[in-house]
Amino acid sequence: MPKMKTKSSAKKRFSFTASGRIKMKPAGMRHGMRKRSQSMKRKARKIGLIAKPDEKILKPMMPYQRKG
Repeated sequence: MPKMKTKSSAKKRFSFTASGRIKMKPAGMRHGMRKRSQSMKRKARKIGLIAKPDEKILKPMMPYQRKG
């Protein structure tokens, strides 16, 4: 049986917590910081968790990642 492939885009953008939830970094922090408000930049520093329904979509994309 061949190995399943991990989606490279998901592997680069998401990671798992110890309990198996999926962590993500908010979008919009790569460039163009001068036009962003200070409060937006402050809020986007925090690591967020993916909602439970979205986890069902993402977990099959990363079959061999640690799931806690």
